[in-house]
Parts: sequence; C-alpha cells; structure tokens
Amino acid sequence: MCSDRVHIIPAMHIEIRPYRSDDDIDELTGVIHRAYAAHLSTGLRYWATHQPASDTEKRLRAGQGLVLLVDGVYAGTATVRPPMPHSRVPIYREYHVRALSQFCVAPEHRGKGLGLQLHHHALQVARQSGAAVMALDTAKPATGLIRLYEAWGYKVVGECDWRPDTNYESVVMARSLAGGHHGGTPFES
Repeated sequence: MCSDRVHIIPAMHIEIRPYRSDDDIDELTGVIHRAYAAHLSTGLRYWATHQPASDTEKRLRAGQGLVLLVDGVYAGTATVRPPMPHSRVPIYREYHVRALSQFCVAPEHRGKGLGLQLHHHALQVARQSGAAVMALDTAKPATGLIRLYEAWGYKVVGECDWRPDTNYESVVMARSLAGGHHGGTPFES
C-alpha cells in the first residue's frame, strides 16, 4: 500500500571546523555530556559523561580539536591526537598513528549521517598530518559502538584500562588510513 504522504527533511547547514579559543567551552561540554548520557544510563561511566569544562578544553587542545555545527549550533566534537609517547596504550605511542578521542554527536542529531561526516573529516585531518593509522578506544561492553567502528573499518587490536577514571575495561581499535575518503581497509597487524 502506498502512502500519499511525503516526508520532507529540512536542509541543514553543516560545518566541521577546528576548535577555536572563542568557542563556548561550557556549551561544548554540555554537548559531550548529552552525547554520552545514554552510555551512563546503561552503567558505563565514560569520562565524557562528567568531565569538567577545563578537561574538555584540554582534550580539544591535545591535538586537532574539531567542532561540528548544525545551523550554527554546536552538535558534536572530535579530537585527532598526535602520537603520545607516554601513553599507557602502546599503539598511541607510534609515530604513524593518530588517536581519535572525544568523538560525539548530540543525541538530537543522531541518525542523520553527521557522525560519519565528522569521522571522515577526522580521517582526513589524520591523513594530512602524515598518519597511516587511526586508533581509538571504547568501553568493552559498548557493543553497539564497537560494531559501528567495525563498519567504519576498525578492528580490535588490544585492550586498555582507564579505571578509576572510568568503570570498565576498554578495547583499542585501529584502521588503516589507506583507501581514500570513504573507504579504507581494516588495520593489519
């Protein structure tokens, strides 16, 4: 049976740009808290569920901080971090690896492809910096996120434990940056 109803999705102006010192860090922190609230409701205490604004700023400045705006309103963040020589996670120390952190999209904007756009932008930033691999970590019990990252070309390459800052063990995932903007192959160890 056909419906005569037409669903019109209003056009959105999407902007992904570097974090700037004049960005409202309190508003960005609120976006991050809202984006991670669903995880907290399942018992996962990501640092992003309760980090103070000072940590949001510190984390955005720890690499190339990215801000996602929809119609001029903050809608997400990501940070592409350079190698971290003193990290507890061995892959994060490697010169050819960039780490994706503080990645989020506000709940009211999920399901619109914005996370994928932000991720593609982050991959491009990593490629332009000379990286060959993008890595990230997430809660081991967050199977939905793990499946999403696998669909984006990541594979589990290790584990880490950020407790007591979190209340769970994490998986470390990585993917190759070869293969262009939309493609890429899973990380080969």
